[in-house]
Amino acid sequence: MSTQRPGLRFSHLGFYVTDIEKQAQFYQQLLEFTVTDRGFLEGPNGPMQLVFMSRDPDEHHQLVLISGRPEHLAFNVINQISLKADSLSTLQSFYRRLKEAGVADIAPITHGNALSVYCRDPEGNRLELYVDTPWYVTQPCRVPAPFDLPENELLAWAEKHARTLEGFRSRSQWRSEMAQRMGVAD
Repeated sequence: MSTQRPGLRFSHLGFYVTDIEKQAQFYQQLLEFTVTDRGFLEGPNGPMQLVFMSRDPDEHHQLVLISGRPEHLAFNVINQISLKADSLSTLQSFYRRLKEAGVADIAPITHGNALSVYCRDPEGNRLELYVDTPWYVTQPCRVPAPFDLPENELLAWAEKHARTLEGFRSRSQWRSEMAQRMGVAD
């Protein structure tokens, strides 16, 4: 099975922050990132502090926090930062951890093709923690989901709901269609 288009692969994200230590602490304590390096670089408006963070020992950094974000922005250009969980159990564990920590704007939802938990980091950037489901539905789709159910009941609820939506089919069927459209068909 072909994995992706050759040539490029998404690697990491860097974004400006106002309080770099508060942001680093959030990503370390609640999302289990590790600081891999930190330092200073000269920027267009003077020195900038950088904190490199990763959850993968094969990746030096997956996030780079950079000082210099103004305290008041008319508009945050970051729509969301999405992190894929390795299982629904892991996702539900992070959901409980975020709730217990009093993180802002927690919203457990289904997209039909994924189960997601949305929240805000300390500076208001929207985060999405998610797992894919074994099926696909036409997007966009955003419906509140009962994340306090046991894992098997939540997955059954999500599938029952997804089967009522336009475009429902298996993820493998959708993947084959996309591989053909991308020119990487098996």
